[in-house]
Amino acid sequence: MSEFYIGLMSGTSLDGIDAALVDFKNGAIRLVTFEYLAYPDDIKAAIQQISLAENLISLKDYGGLDTRLGLLFAETVDALLAKTDIPASSITAIGSHGQTVFHAPDRSLPFSLQIGDPNIIAEKTGITTVADFRRRDIAAHGQGAPLVPAFHQAVFSHPHIHRCIVNIGGIANITVLPADTSAPIIGFDTGPGNTLIDLWIQRHQNRDYDPDGAWAKTGNINHKLVSQLAQDAYFKMPAPKSTGKEHFSLTWLERHCDIHQYRPEDLQASLCYLTATSICDAIQQYAPATEQVLVCGGGIHNDYLLQLLGQNLSCPVLSTDDFGINPDHVEAMAFAWLARQTINHLPGNLKEVTGADRAVVLGGIYQKGFI
Repeated sequence: MSEFYIGLMSGTSLDGIDAALVDFKNGAIRLVTFEYLAYPDDIKAAIQQISLAENLISLKDYGGLDTRLGLLFAETVDALLAKTDIPASSITAIGSHGQTVFHAPDRSLPFSLQIGDPNIIAEKTGITTVADFRRRDIAAHGQGAPLVPAFHQAVFSHPHIHRCIVNIGGIANITVLPADTSAPIIGFDTGPGNTLIDLWIQRHQNRDYDPDGAWAKTGNINHKLVSQLAQDAYFKMPAPKSTGKEHFSLTWLERHCDIHQYRPEDLQASLCYLTATSICDAIQQYAPATEQVLVCGGGIHNDYLLQLLGQNLSCPVLSTDDFGINPDHVEAMAFAWLARQTINHLPGNLKEVTGADRAVVLGGIYQKGFI
């Protein structure tokens, strides 16, 4: 008998909502269908506004955005199911990551905040919804991130090949999967993924991202600048660790260098190189035995970034597509898997990854409506 779950993911790139319908029948993990809903420009602008550490936002605006995102998540679920003949009543649960607006696990009073009201999702779809995954891990003294490594372990580990999964969203993170399955899994945020690259091209060309890294390719990497940016304390922190756009922002860039000294295209090339080398440095430090690097997330579409990864690593750099999962689908599928863990009272975090005191069942459960 089929066992259907839906995963909803909206990452730090702020491009939109990914939705994956996954069947876990007989312990397998099979994608049934996938849907993507781009954020309207006003929603994207509102999220960017609320996510900046230096900005203040009224509770009225915050609450309104939480509601609007809840409605958009529910709309995405409806569009996903419309592609199939599977009714909402056949879905066990939705796992909704929500939209991160601030991630601060290292403060004296740590927190991570995701919005997109799960009450609305459950009510509009008629499907039990699991949400707010990160804060239980933080309550157990973890970073609350990254959470996807547990799913990476479930689908990509190999008994004879030492792999490293690299997810390049707005922030980049790695999952180290040793060939020795008894060895602990390592995973953490390496630093900026697409976020600085995207913000820089938005400022200069009013484009959301740099397709294939085409603009970056026209510039020259300034290695002295990259070395200067790489002095940021985050890169030197030991794992477990996590970060977000509230740290790696244009304000951060302006604080670390005089941006007016550089041609915009040279700075873009240098930011790509910073992303690539911070990923490679992390792999070389924590997983020197890596035999295969599997890349997923939006960064897979940046040819220049992948080229830089290949130049700085001594092992093959591959797409997760080569191993059965489209790189754009991995994180949404992961939150379907995490919802299943929660519904079955199973832990969703890896304490070795997040630094939590123990493995915990993640998230809150918002029951579907009853008549």
